[in-house]
Amino acid sequence: MAKRTLYLLLALLLLIIAGYFVVAEAFPKEANRYPIIVIGLLLDIYLWLSIRKWINKWRIWMRYTFMSLYWLPLILMAGMVVASLLVNIYISNPQLATYLGGMVFTVYVAKLFTILFFLLADLVKIIRHAVQFSYHKRRKKPCPEKTQTITRANFLQKLGLLGGGLVLSGMVIGAVRWAYDFRIRRSSVSFPVLPGQLEGLRIVQISDLHLGSWANTNALEEAVEVINDEKADLVFFTGDLVNFHTREAYPYKSILGKLKAKYGVYAVLGNHDYGDYMNWDDPEEKEQNLTDLEELYRNMGWQLLRNDHRMLSINHIPVAVAGVENWSAYDRFPRYGDLDKALKGTEDAQFKLLLSHDPTHWDKIVSKNRPDVNLTFAGHTHGFQFGVELRNFRWSPAQYMYKQWAGLYENPATDSPQYIYVNRGLGMIGYPGRIGILPEISVFELTKES
Repeated sequence: MAKRTLYLLLALLLLIIAGYFVVAEAFPKEANRYPIIVIGLLLDIYLWLSIRKWINKWRIWMRYTFMSLYWLPLILMAGMVVASLLVNIYISNPQLATYLGGMVFTVYVAKLFTILFFLLADLVKIIRHAVQFSYHKRRKKPCPEKTQTITRANFLQKLGLLGGGLVLSGMVIGAVRWAYDFRIRRSSVSFPVLPGQLEGLRIVQISDLHLGSWANTNALEEAVEVINDEKADLVFFTGDLVNFHTREAYPYKSILGKLKAKYGVYAVLGNHDYGDYMNWDDPEEKEQNLTDLEELYRNMGWQLLRNDHRMLSINHIPVAVAGVENWSAYDRFPRYGDLDKALKGTEDAQFKLLLSHDPTHWDKIVSKNRPDVNLTFAGHTHGFQFGVELRNFRWSPAQYMYKQWAGLYENPATDSPQYIYVNRGLGMIGYPGRIGILPEISVFELTKES
């Protein structure tokens, strides 16, 4: 028995080491997250060992059926990673990859919830045994056991199983019911410096389409119709058109090409648009992917701003629409943005609008160095696709990474109002659903304070 356990541990160690090289080769950007995957695997094994004593009491066909279902997500995840060494499923069949990956993610979130309760139950057991041991050492006799119909540890374990089931059900509903449940969020943004001729200017913002994860063309057509019905003066897209590769966007080119605005549709690149999340045969192939993306934008009639700007005359008032490439305060995301370059030549603008994918750019650079930028539009956070938003209360895990994670924020350090709006995203990545933080179309109207 001891030898068998040793062999199993050695096999597990070899699999973990081999897994790192496979992940690093198939998904180089995710290699630094591999320790999290290993921890998840170990917790998965811990949960299985914890519930195995109950499963062994079942009939053999039920036991093997449950065992197969329990390990199916891990097998799917491993199979997708290994298969991606030959053909990247996220490129060849992005919709299938999205739903398989989403199923794996959903099951593991539910498992994690259950695991937390099992760990707490084991902590209770450890504390109880420590108390009993201490009592025995002092009194030289066993600690008397209290009669209980169910121990605290068993109660926590059963509560964990129930809670895990509820989490799993909720996430399934989030994928089926709320993934494309668009919300139009309207904001009236006031500026005392706003020229009177710009009062009432209407802007629509969308962000983070992640077309590789999109599986419902009818929903995208509906979103485009809703945006066009707003009769916007400007439409802004703040990055992450795709997940891995430009070709993910080709099936949706004709739909997105229908977006219209009086003064044009403008876009910037997000961290996923550069092709950093997959391996390329050579640097030229990766560069060609970005060139193809630029051509796609031109064909759709969108103006892509790469550390650049456009000077517009709106009701005879010079307005600058500037866009920077991705810039993030976090090292794992690219820093290609050059704000000074993007704004060079906008000195005569009486109002400046900036598109910047990552809100940390505004927090660390724009708000501290460029008070002349009146309103910045960002995305990137997705609001974590999970959270609670009530009238007087908002919470999402995104707020622990991003100071500005969803909605409108003002810079308190400037004399004249300076704002950023962080769009919650129209698409999805990772988990193909939404819970509490619904996909967003932002509509703005600029007003002049009296």
